[in-house]
Amino acid sequence: MLLLISGALVFVVTAVVFSACLPRNGVTHRLVGAPWEPYVGVAFCSAIALSFTMMLSGALGLVGP
Repeated sequence: MLLLISGALVFVVTAVVFSACLPRNGVTHRLVGAPWEPYVGVAFCSAIALSFTMMLSGALGLVGP
């Protein structure tokens, strides 16, 4: 149960941070075009994968013995 809730929490935090990085009023985020830009994309992808893995593991733990 803890893994399921933690995975959902990681997903929500990732969605909030991603929405904060979206362009506002025609102005892009300061990381766009920076040397760190590829790492930010990898971090978002890995956070989504981590959250889904945690939620799946938690759901399987609830169903299985």
